[in-house]
Parts: sequence; C-alpha cells; structure tokens
Amino acid sequence: MSGGVDSSVTAALLQRQGYDVIGVTLQLYSGAPDRKGACCAGKDIYDARRVAEKLGIPHYVLDYEERFRQTVIDDFAAGYARGETPIPCIRCNERVKFADLMESARALGAEGLATGHYVRRIDGPEGPQMHRPVDEARDQSYFLFATTRQQLEYLHFPLGGLTKPKVREIAAELGLVNAAKPDSQDICFVTSDYTDVVKRLRPDAGEPGEIVDEAGRVLGRHDGIVHFTIGQRKGLGLSGNEAPLFVIKLDAEARRVVVGPREALLTRRIVLKDVNWLADPADAASCTVKVRSMRPPVPARVSVHAEGAEVELLEPEEAIAPGQACVFYKDSRVLGGGWIAKA
Repeated sequence: MSGGVDSSVTAALLQRQGYDVIGVTLQLYSGAPDRKGACCAGKDIYDARRVAEKLGIPHYVLDYEERFRQTVIDDFAAGYARGETPIPCIRCNERVKFADLMESARALGAEGLATGHYVRRIDGPEGPQMHRPVDEARDQSYFLFATTRQQLEYLHFPLGGLTKPKVREIAAELGLVNAAKPDSQDICFVTSDYTDVVKRLRPDAGEPGEIVDEAGRVLGRHDGIVHFTIGQRKGLGLSGNEAPLFVIKLDAEARRVVVGPREALLTRRIVLKDVNWLADPADAASCTVKVRSMRPPVPARVSVHAEGAEVELLEPEEAIAPGQACVFYKDSRVLGGGWIAKA
C-alpha cells in the first residue's frame, strides 16, 4: 500500500472477496515526504495507514530505505554515468517489491502478494500469464517485464480488469481519504532535477566534455553527459547549423556527446541483455515490441542469442536509448523483455 488510490482499492476489493488482507507499506526514502506526486514516504505512509484503519485490516510499515538506495537509486545514478537512460520504476519492481517485499509477505504467512498495478494475470495451460490491462491508457506491463514466472504465480493484480475512473469511483464509494489523490510521478525520489541526484552520487557524470558531430568534429562543449539523453534537441547550445541537430550517442568514457541529423536516430536493430521470458521464446519470433513505456507496440522479430536477444524492427524507430527496456507482446500477452544494450 503506497498511499495511493490504486493500492488502497486493491486492498478493499480483496477484502470484499473474503480474503484476510494485510496492508504493507514500504518506507523507501526520506526526502520531500509531503511533495505532491510522491509515494512511499511521509504523508503517503500516513494515508495508507488511514485506509487500513478504514478497512479494519492490519498495517505494517517496513523500512526499506537502505535496500532502495543500494538497488535502485545507486543503479539509477550509475546508469546515467554510463551514458544510459535508466528506468528506476522497473528496478524497484524487480529488486524491491517483487523480491524483498515478496520475502516479507511469505514471512507473514501470506498466500499471495497483490499490488495496484494495471496488468492482468490470466491462468493459462502452462501456468499464469501476464497480459495488458483492460484500460490500455493505464497499461503498466512495460514496467513489469522483469517479473519471473515463479513470482507471477504468487502475484495478484485486481485492477487489471478495471478502468482508472472506476477505481476512483470505488474509492469514493468506500469513503477512502485518497479517492481523489493525484497519481505518483515516475521518479518518486527525485525532488527537483534528476541531475542533482546523479551528480551527487556520481560526480564523473557531471564532468565537462565535447559535443561532436558524426565525423568527430568538435562543435561545442557541455557540462556533463548527465544533462543529455538520446533524441534530445533542446539545450545543446549549438546554433548556425543548416538543419536541427539531435543527440544520437553518448560516449561516457570519452565524455563526448555525439550529435547528428534526425535521420541518424532511426534504427531497426536492437541488442538486448538480461532478457526475462514469461513465455516460450519461439512465440517472439513474430511479435510486437515496446521500446518506451508511452510508445505503442510495433511489429518486430526477436531472436535469442547467447548473451540475450536481438530485435529486428519491421519499421525503424527513433531515439532508442541504452538503459531503456524493450518488451515483447503477442496480442495482449507479455512474452518477456530485456534491457537495451545497443541500438
């Protein structure tokens, strides 16, 4: 129970279905505890406790700050220092909620762990499957690709068949204090600018360097690669060019930002590492993939190799960044996914 409306309604729905529900909230960080759009800190913990009291269920707060710092925040900073564009929400699900929290749930004697994520778990002939939700505008399957089959057997997602307006309607009917509470933002632990977090933990990411074109000609200087992502156009400090220039590569070792024309952002081949499969890899030979959480799935072919997988996009995509995830789908089913190592 993060303190938001989704996990609160999840608890209420399970209670309605006759389960003995235990509410668990994770204390993940201490900064800006009352900031709008935060979760798992300060007022959010208080909101979760009030909902648990309203429902009449036990409520526990577990201090996971140190684990969160080591496995999510430090990893986030290290990713930017490598010239990647990391996704801390996936790491949090993978390394905290569905790892440490799952162990705590088992220790409490729970028969399952339920969350407020918008995905569906459907039992198939070979075990549970993960599917996109009914409300595709709320689809969070991209952020859960690293969930293992063994974990999926223990997980429940009661909101997968509901729309967000319906969830808020249920919360209002129950008189929950957070029925109209705004959704949490993507990077919960960033209080102002993400670059401040990265430079504090990895000062090397803020070291100055050169901005060069594809031929290696120096066009300007920058104040650290942490300020740039693949596909970025604004903030380069370059002018007088015939056509707009975009960031097409980040060379962290040389502290170089490489820029080029928009067409240089197009790619059809992606190399993945740390691939997780929720289905038979053969099913991904012809599938659709998402290379960003907010982009629609596009047709692709996925082939397995020794170190991960390779994705061939049937139509080129723009600004594919190392450190992001590539998730495979067959219709609504999540087949698996991996981390983008190279595009």
